[in-house]
Amino acid sequence: QVQLVESGGGLVQAGGSLRLSCAASGRTFSTYSTGWFRQAPGKEREFVAAINWSGGRTYYADSVKGRFTISRDGAKNTVYLQMNSLKPEDTAVYYCAGQAGFATMTIHHYDYWGQGTQVTVSS
Repeated sequence: QVQLVESGGGLVQAGGSLRLSCAASGRTFSTYSTGWFRQAPGKEREFVAAINWSGGRTYYADSVKGRFTISRDGAKNTVYLQMNSLKPEDTAVYYCAGQAGFATMTIHHYDYWGQGTQVTVSS
């Protein structure tokens, strides 16, 4: 079993930055790939970014490429999402998710989910 806890959300003005953290505990998280997803009110949950268990490959949604960076610290069992140049349309609850395989952009491939952290970007 893997437990995931997100933190770092908050209220920020457009153009600002936030760094989300996803702390993992439980099984050997170092062998799990991790994804970040988000869900805005009235919308479906969507892929944001993902990183392979080794940290060697990353994937991004087109809407965040060049603005968001996903990374992992194996020693701390933590995955980060650095979000720069935030826009009001980035407002959503952000979730991290883990799965014992290669990173993908597909929600149903992920087995473990955190509770989410709210990100609000004001215009």
